Amino acid sequence: MVAAAAMITMVIAVFVVPKLQDRQEAADVPTVATAVVTPRQASFDNAAIIDREPDGHYWTRADVDGTAVKFMVDTGASTVAITFRDAQRIGLNPEELDFKWEIRTAGGIVHGAAVTLDKIRIGRVEVDNVEAMVLRDGLEQSLLGMTFLGELYSYEFRKSQLVIRQ
Repeated sequence: MVAAAAMITMVIAVFVVPKLQDRQEAADVPTVATAVVTPRQASFDNAAIIDREPDGHYWTRADVDGTAVKFMVDTGASTVAITFRDAQRIGLNPEELDFKWEIRTAGGIVHGAAVTLDKIRIGRVEVDNVEAMVLRDGLEQSLLGMTFLGELYSYEFRKSQLVIRQ
């Protein structure tokens, strides 16, 4: 959807704006520079703020398929990683998952099972069909990684806050 909006913006900028400028020049009217703003850039109604905790990390509670899960935000994690316990709470039945994937972590190699979460919502920010890994062991806290963060319009760190926008 973002790519389509960017393509539409490029079409407007390349084809429509020059035509308008030609008309203005023909009418001998001074040209005023204007910026083309896509609707997603103009409105940030879907935003959430995550505060940095005293331990220096950004922690948040998210609604995962109807269940509250506490995550540590980890921009270095390529995927959302769910603990075995959180997977049970969400209703993923981790006892029946195939833990065939070897995952290299700072603590060594662990085994994970690939899943797709219907949605993760933090405040007004909601991402559907999020790829994640359930880790059998070696993970004490669920991690909010790039399979969620990469779907956002933006995220930025501002002093002691992380602002996420959809």
